Amino acid sequence: MQLSALPLSEQMILTAAALILFTSFLLLAQTRIVTLIHTFAWQGGLLFVATVLVALTSGRHHLLISALMTLGLKVIFIPWQLRRLVVRLDIRREVETVGSSSLIMIGAGALVLFSYYVALPIRELSLLATRNTIAVSLAVILIGMLMIITRRKAVAQVIGFMSMENGLFFAAVAATYGMPMVVELGVAFDVMVAAILFGIFFFQIRSGFGSLNVDRLNRLNEVD
Repeated sequence: MQLSALPLSEQMILTAAALILFTSFLLLAQTRIVTLIHTFAWQGGLLFVATVLVALTSGRHHLLISALMTLGLKVIFIPWQLRRLVVRLDIRREVETVGSSSLIMIGAGALVLFSYYVALPIRELSLLATRNTIAVSLAVILIGMLMIITRRKAVAQVIGFMSMENGLFFAAVAATYGMPMVVELGVAFDVMVAAILFGIFFFQIRSGFGSLNVDRLNRLNEVD
């Protein structure tokens, strides 16, 4: 079915999904920590917009609370916390990657194709208007995992982890019209606590090893 044949509300949700996937590629392509944090904030903003659209389209107004939590945590609090850590730790240098950037982007494209292939049976069986977003959600999760694997800086790996959580949240919102509110509140609290703990973790690594490059941990030898 062509995009123009779909209802306007579904077109808007699919457009937001495409932009969220695009920001995952931008996260993977960034070479500076500060720009990486700003891109993550944009992804959170698009996730907020998508959640509001799903809430208005489906009539599930409790999703508006989820959207507000997304705005507060993933657009404001977590990016602010990460920027604060970057300034205090003075880690504005380039983000190192493992392997060629071109090969990493090609791998991300292959993950998108794989996601659409895996989600095809689910999309055919689902009756929800947002069923086409399942593949996008899976692709965001896999690209976030790829980002964790291909980054050496701990801050970039944490942002990859948060991006994976964005993909899981988008799947829950778009494919099932949201989780129970108790679960959503619990997840939001866990994400907030994780952001604070990651900040403490960064300081411990920096004070102990003088760098946030996790490759240095792999070169440690056990001393009798």
